[in-house]
Amino acid sequence: MLAQMSTALPLALSWEMNALSVLTILLSMAALFHLLTHHRDHRSAAFWVALVVLSPLAGAVLYGLMGINFVRRRGRHYRGGIGPAYRDPPPACPLFIHNEPVISERDCGLAVTLDRISRFHFSSGNAVVPLVNGEEAMPAMLEAIRAARSSITLASYIFEAHQIGAEFIAELVAAKERGVQVRVIVDDAGTRYSWPPVTRELRRCGVPVRRFMPNHFVLRLLTMNLRNHKKILVIDGSTAFTGGMNIREGNMISRNPPHPVRDLHFRVTGPVVAQMQRVFVEDWAFCAGEPLEGTLWFPELPPTGSTHALGIVDGPDEDLEVMPVALFAALNAARRQVSICTPYFLPPPILMAALKLCATRGVAVTIITPAKNNIPLVSWAARTLYPELLHAGCRIYESPPPFDHSKILLIDDAWSCVGSTNWDPRSLRLNFEFNLACYDVALAARLQAIFNQKLAEAAEVTVSSLEAAPLFHRLRDGFARLFIPLM
Repeated sequence: MLAQMSTALPLALSWEMNALSVLTILLSMAALFHLLTHHRDHRSAAFWVALVVLSPLAGAVLYGLMGINFVRRRGRHYRGGIGPAYRDPPPACPLFIHNEPVISERDCGLAVTLDRISRFHFSSGNAVVPLVNGEEAMPAMLEAIRAARSSITLASYIFEAHQIGAEFIAELVAAKERGVQVRVIVDDAGTRYSWPPVTRELRRCGVPVRRFMPNHFVLRLLTMNLRNHKKILVIDGSTAFTGGMNIREGNMISRNPPHPVRDLHFRVTGPVVAQMQRVFVEDWAFCAGEPLEGTLWFPELPPTGSTHALGIVDGPDEDLEVMPVALFAALNAARRQVSICTPYFLPPPILMAALKLCATRGVAVTIITPAKNNIPLVSWAARTLYPELLHAGCRIYESPPPFDHSKILLIDDAWSCVGSTNWDPRSLRLNFEFNLACYDVALAARLQAIFNQKLAEAAEVTVSSLEAAPLFHRLRDGFARLFIPLM
């Protein structure tokens, strides 16, 4: 009997090993086939090929879970379920007219380009007001919710249920109880940053709320890169807020939270608010299957200011890679200066080339990014990109703590781009994002003043300082760079 058992055990193990080997070969071949026939980014593809070849089973499984191929397919399903993109007949061009021909040509060219890239059109007569940090933004949003009379739509990547988040919950519940129509979307991944999840608390209070892509277990693994990173709040269809700020206690720096975060948000009024509302309505139709139409959500919007503004939607659906193209066009239009503030700076090759070309043309390119990042791997990898930008003439500064989550792009003295997009692969290719492209000299001057204040506090990065870094840090940074396609 013992002899039979000792013979059967190796046979069983041999059969299992053979089955695992066959499975490994099939999965790795399928992954390599898909990489060679579908993957568009050759650098990312080279990373995945190397991973699959060196570790066939793990590499193939990781590619299936995290490769952009699946994300784009799900993204198209998302857009396909809500009908065609919202777009009016094109306006007459040029959009902006100046007495000086050179400025007119530059501004009109970029305006037309962005107008064609986006599925919305530039609108005139808007007011865009910067709100610095949670101390300015959170009270303004709460006050707007208190003043709501007909409708509130709110989308946030992270929405904590306690402290400042609890104040938002209370005001949303109060608005619902006085008859205001309230709709809330929170990204599924974003609900996991705190406990209890805000969706449970809102639902318990009777507020209509949905998670974006609420999958679980294996299905969650397959869609974990598909995140709704937009931050949009619209009150009565006429006053809106957007930018990079999540609803969490860390933004309230004056309250001394454990992990303070500096950030920038914006109050928006005027005709462009309808574009922001439309973006929310599309997401709500996908999440809840409920169409939101009519004057309750889309009232007439008179001019309120002098900003020309355009909503730019980006995501792994029909809006795939809209923001990288828009950023490239903006950099190409720069003639005097480019100012960039971003928490995560891992630009793809096309934007690296555009930044270097700007500096080569004599444009003053200044980049601010945090010295101490909340995701250290991103900061380490970013430092490996600095030398080629510095050699081209760009200037890079690192801001001191607290962590700065602000997102600003300024082109010359009139153009600005604000919103939720970061300069990293995840934000530019995987997330659903929303940004505003704005043309307004006064707004650009205000944002440049904010940028200059951050610049005054930051320390400049030089080639010599990078070369003087300890060998261990340079090895660590080089290793982190290998994972840029996953960040």
